[in-house]
Amino acid sequence: MKSARPKVLHDICGRSLVGHVVAASRELDPEELVVVVGHGREQVTEHLAALDAKVRTAVQAEQRGTGHAVRTALRALTADGVRPAGTVVVVCGDTPLLTGETLSDLVSAHAEQGNAVTVLSAEVPDATGYGRIVRSEDGAVTAIVEHKDATEEQRAVREINSGVFAFDGRLLAEALGRIGTDNSQGEEYLTDVLGILRAQGHRVGACVAGDHREIVGINNRVQLAEARRLLNERLLRRAMLAGVTVVDPATTWLDVTVTYEPDALVHPGTQLLGSTRLGAGCEVGPNCRLADTVVGEGAVVSNAVTDSAEIGPGASVGPYAYLRPGTRLGPRSKAGTYVEMKNAEVGEGTKVPHLSYVGDATIGEHSNIGAASVFVNYDGVNKHHTTIGSHCRTGSDNMFVAPVTVGDGAYTAAGSVITKDVPPGSLAVARGQQRNIAGWVARKRPGSAAARAAQAAAEESGDGPVTGG
Repeated sequence: MKSARPKVLHDICGRSLVGHVVAASRELDPEELVVVVGHGREQVTEHLAALDAKVRTAVQAEQRGTGHAVRTALRALTADGVRPAGTVVVVCGDTPLLTGETLSDLVSAHAEQGNAVTVLSAEVPDATGYGRIVRSEDGAVTAIVEHKDATEEQRAVREINSGVFAFDGRLLAEALGRIGTDNSQGEEYLTDVLGILRAQGHRVGACVAGDHREIVGINNRVQLAEARRLLNERLLRRAMLAGVTVVDPATTWLDVTVTYEPDALVHPGTQLLGSTRLGAGCEVGPNCRLADTVVGEGAVVSNAVTDSAEIGPGASVGPYAYLRPGTRLGPRSKAGTYVEMKNAEVGEGTKVPHLSYVGDATIGEHSNIGAASVFVNYDGVNKHHTTIGSHCRTGSDNMFVAPVTVGDGAYTAAGSVITKDVPPGSLAVARGQQRNIAGWVARKRPGSAAARAAQAAAEESGDGPVTGG
């Protein structure tokens, strides 16, 4: 990956690679779930603890192969007083497309066929680099041969080992102690367990995955991007089959944790991230990035960026709005063009139409905030709160210097800097009186285009020449 971050912590569609595998594994409802960690184990262990508190970790201090990794996991369980019994499923931490459904099929096939071990296999267009499934004439699995150790005849086989297995736990523990390192890598191959168990007369089977793309492992950023695209296609298909209209799937991206209701409409160029939730009949896009945002029923969001915000039913956001954490828009409210909000609660029917910043504020119902208003919330040390009541009308180019309160039904004049509380029903005017200084342009800018235009206007109106006297 050429990265300071361990491979399994790279993210696609809202989860780390290992996070996807843990989520799929949890669908089996396992009694124990152990993740073997090695390179970057401190980061991986910390991530897993935040992801799933019930996940155990086992440290593989020296990476001596897949067989050694599984032996490390079983040893950790035994040390904790847990004896692996029943079925032990082994999965790879870098296969984010693997589904719980496929794992369930593997476990079912393992039980139904009475196998000592069942390998999840797949038919792939290009098997280069993968271990090949070798079968006998009757179709039984006789061995898995790693690509580097395979003959030319074996390399022609397109059925590959996914690295996912279901084992009889007791037989697995016994066989792991017998595998050697007589191979090109000098490692303990987990796949050697199959030959050991077969030589003991136990049954070895295979369960072929329905979609070979599920077993794809990630080893570089090209593969990471391809897996992201495949997973996104899966998520979009699920959303569309659930009643969401996605106008252009090629430019729409979903995280696995996004939820939605029927008749939501998603326009091109939209990213829906984290715990974002789309209400029924809402419209999002084009060109939106919504993270951890709730979009209410029938709301419209256009060309906007939102983070940890709540947009009420029927509300309107954008175009070109930015809703930062803590923003809550009430039903049928509006955050319009070039509006930024942070930690702001906006009441039902209230509008902030354009060119304004609303930070650390509460605005009541059915108020209107004039264009180019700024809620001045920061004094250089602390943040302060502004409260605007219900049914207020504030003028354009207002500064609300917090902490300040504008009472219900109050008005503020355009161009005002509001530094004191405004009582309900009052009109606040906080601006200097206008003075017109006649002849200023002629005196200060003689011969300029402005002076000539003023002179022409004066002559046309019959007021005579504009002089600089």
